[in-house]
Amino acid sequence: MEHLTVEPRILYFGTPVALLTTENPDGSANLAPISSAWALGRTVVLGLGRTGQSAANLAERPELVVSLPSPDMWRAVEDMAMLTGRDPVPEGHPPGFRHEPDKFAASGLSPEPSADVRPPRVAGCPLQLEAWVARIHPDASGMFAIVETSVARVHAAPHIVVPGTQHIDPSAWSPLVYNFRHYFGLGPELGRSRRSETPDRAPAGV
Repeated sequence: MEHLTVEPRILYFGTPVALLTTENPDGSANLAPISSAWALGRTVVLGLGRTGQSAANLAERPELVVSLPSPDMWRAVEDMAMLTGRDPVPEGHPPGFRHEPDKFAASGLSPEPSADVRPPRVAGCPLQLEAWVARIHPDASGMFAIVETSVARVHAAPHIVVPGTQHIDPSAWSPLVYNFRHYFGLGPELGRSRRSETPDRAPAGV
């Protein structure tokens, strides 16, 4: 295979979309869609714009919820694409961005109470992670904040949990994926890792 040398403007090469809730100075909730998040054990690492409201909130109030929407929620996510919780809109944001104090209402999503942290979860998201900030540091470019968080509680919709276990059923759970600024769900399963601990499903009708 012969390759081309290219210079893409972004490298969102297929990562799950997350909805991040943090607490504003007045106690209200800020809701933000993010496309840079990955997990290692119980640590979830987030990449945030350094000048955004989420980064400012977490620097002062280290509680958060990472809610993972399903593919059918993509329009609600996109409805927040040009909204910011900062007032005034920070310099450097693309034209068209506007301040929106209530992004739950603007997107049609609803909050629901958390168990261990103050920011709310996003109702309707099949997977919700309550977490605390462990460390914040700048990325190599200085444009972003790298936020390392420790997950305290995981909420999972019953239909994505293998019955009688603590396992998320990968055949039932499909995250919303942000792939070079386009939205996708997962396709059919191709196989399983030798390290998978998820129980085999019983054949249909058994």
